[in-house]
Amino acid sequence: MSRLQTTDGLTDDQKELLKLVKEFVDEQIIPVATELEHRDEYPQAIVDGMKEMGIFGLMIPEEYGGLGESLLTYALCVEEIARGWMSVSGIINTHFIVAYMLLQHGTEEQKQKYLPRMATGEVRGAFSMSEPGCGSDVSGIKTKAVAGEGDSWTINGQKMWLTNGGSSTLTAVLVRTDAEADEGASVYKKMSTFLIEKPSGFGEVRPGLTIPGKIDKMGYKGVDTTELVMDNVRLTADDLLGGQPGKGFYQMMDGVEVGRVNVAARACGVSMRAFELGISYAQQRETFGKKIAEHQGILFRLADMATKVEASHQMMVKAARLKDAGERNDLEAGMAKYLAAENCADVVEQSFRIHGGYGYSKEYEIERLYRDAPLLLIGEGTSEIQRMVIGKKLLQRHKL
Repeated sequence: MSRLQTTDGLTDDQKELLKLVKEFVDEQIIPVATELEHRDEYPQAIVDGMKEMGIFGLMIPEEYGGLGESLLTYALCVEEIARGWMSVSGIINTHFIVAYMLLQHGTEEQKQKYLPRMATGEVRGAFSMSEPGCGSDVSGIKTKAVAGEGDSWTINGQKMWLTNGGSSTLTAVLVRTDAEADEGASVYKKMSTFLIEKPSGFGEVRPGLTIPGKIDKMGYKGVDTTELVMDNVRLTADDLLGGQPGKGFYQMMDGVEVGRVNVAARACGVSMRAFELGISYAQQRETFGKKIAEHQGILFRLADMATKVEASHQMMVKAARLKDAGERNDLEAGMAKYLAAENCADVVEQSFRIHGGYGYSKEYEIERLYRDAPLLLIGEGTSEIQRMVIGKKLLQRHKL
């Protein structure tokens, strides 16, 4: 057992759960991850195994059929899963964010309708803010929902970068709901979140709603990333998260805040695996008559890698514990995501360099990690966005 990434103060139940997850990763994910990734194949057997373990309901309260665990427990499980294959952690990340948004902002009817089925993995979540032309500029979204007669709504627009867009069956979508009464109001108060239930798959999956197909990506294979096109999609007020328009931006940001802890955990997991691969290879490969780990240049790389792995983990744990304590953690979540993602990119590159020419070969696992790591620099807000969030929060907390 590695002494890196240890977490103080865990209960026996938390330790036992993490032990089970680690065994699942070592036995069911790592042996098949590279093969599935190269084929860009959805890991259905792994997903089925996670359903049996209750991973999809980790943070859903017991009254709705989940395990009722903390954000910290969830993040530590994600860290382990990402160590095995980052794409698998992505499958549960968007699901977790939608469940969290429902729990925090949904009506009781919406909670009863979706959370028990989400806890078992029967309903799988995805969420969508971004669009082809706006990226991190959420204020620039153009997808619009217009109120009709009675409690009806009609949505038109195009969304982008949906993780689990094809495999999910419940998508939380951020749209504009401008009304004449909103004239002069902040653009952020003209947004609402709709819950759209749909079958899994591609093409026109329900009237007016089309999932065109998977976007071909450099890394992050296996999990499907898609667009979402809506042409006069008909919904009702029951599909409006929380039952009131104008609250969507704040609901999404609340979800993204915990999502950033999740992304930090994923970066910690990928970093740990890169370190494991690097330090193992360095003790096997020989040059100039000795193991390369005995060369000072390699030893320095290992020291830097381990330090960054440990620092990222502890920052992530702090952010998760703050949220669990009911405190604001937007600053700490931004710091954790920024630090862990940047450290991950560096640790993976150092491990790649330790592997030399073999690291460039698809036969070696580090090649997959080298293509996966860049996503963490841009997912759930780029590093530049994190630095803006961190800077603004620091000025608020240290105002003269």
